[in-house]
Amino acid sequence: MLSSPLYVTRLSLALKLKQKCSIRNLFSPVIQSQLTKIENRHSELQLTLSQGGFGGSAKLAREASMLDKAVSAIQRFRSMQKEVASLEALIRDANDTESKGGRCGLGASSEIRKMAEEEREQLIPALAEAEANLVRLLIPVDEADGRDAILEVRRGVGGEEACLFALELLGMYEGFASIQGWGWKVLSRTEEPGFGGIREAVVSVEGEGVYGTLRFESGVHRVQRVPITQSTGKLQTSTATVAVLPEAEEVDVDVKPADLRIDTYRAGGPGGQGVNTTDSAVRITHLPSGLVVAIQDERSQIQNRAKAMRVLRARLFEAERDKVDAARRNARTAQVGSAARSERVRTYNFTQNRITDHRCGESRFDISAFMRGEELGGVIEALAKLDEKEKLESLS
Repeated sequence: MLSSPLYVTRLSLALKLKQKCSIRNLFSPVIQSQLTKIENRHSELQLTLSQGGFGGSAKLAREASMLDKAVSAIQRFRSMQKEVASLEALIRDANDTESKGGRCGLGASSEIRKMAEEEREQLIPALAEAEANLVRLLIPVDEADGRDAILEVRRGVGGEEACLFALELLGMYEGFASIQGWGWKVLSRTEEPGFGGIREAVVSVEGEGVYGTLRFESGVHRVQRVPITQSTGKLQTSTATVAVLPEAEEVDVDVKPADLRIDTYRAGGPGGQGVNTTDSAVRITHLPSGLVVAIQDERSQIQNRAKAMRVLRARLFEAERDKVDAARRNARTAQVGSAARSERVRTYNFTQNRITDHRCGESRFDISAFMRGEELGGVIEALAKLDEKEKLESLS
């Protein structure tokens, strides 16, 4: 997590060098407003949940739970503010007594001032830490960060080389998931004949904080190398696209049966016994949005249909989230969060043994380890810190 040095330094200097500065004015009006909104929203949720019988209470309970930590931090910080303010009042009273020259109470007031100053100095680091922690908690949190994710990898431009690169990216994410101890289940995979590779693959990744970690991977990934599919030996640039969607629950997306067109057909391509002899493949079209999901990996039509609905819900959920995010960006005329999927996010240069992420500027120089998923975590951490920094700046 970011240590928020700007706020810590500002607080320490205010207390040490500007003793007359009021603690109450350390936060900007924008942040003060954010604190009040969090407390009001938390109170509103607690009241609603205590009354019971409210539709979508599970979702509200999840939101209230997320706000508990922030409200606790706010209350702790304000309690420490009052304690420091009380000590400063004692110091002022002692100074007033001494300035009036009252010799009877001079020794006592001097001792009180000394004790109050010592106690205040001891509170400075704790108050600075509490403020920094509170500012971090004010960073907008995506409720979906803790969810499982649907990972989609597709070939981009570059023909067979793009298919090979897509397969390598899929292997990289599988290796990273294994390192993290996450579950990995392929929902759909379309092979590319010839040199191998994949045209596309859809995977369910399950574990703690999967979406919050992998969401930075969405975008266009570019590879630069001499393809094994060519005999000319010329450097070629190819691409693959990655989409990371939060796993959607049924309560998140209201999918009406009347809005779906479900087609069944005989699965094509390699498969186990019976895969290509029955109409087990399923194609679901969501008529209002035009989204289409086709799954044919399982022998059972019921299983393929369940998988297809799972992917469709995730795509519809992400589409709705994109609309909300776009509205927020337009309102504040600044983009917050990860780069748009249409942008190039990372370049994998095999000839120079270098991977460069264009958003955070991080580079790694062991491409073999990176493609095994071993070095991916460092770049994701850098992207998370950048994302946090940008959101912090938007609060000031």
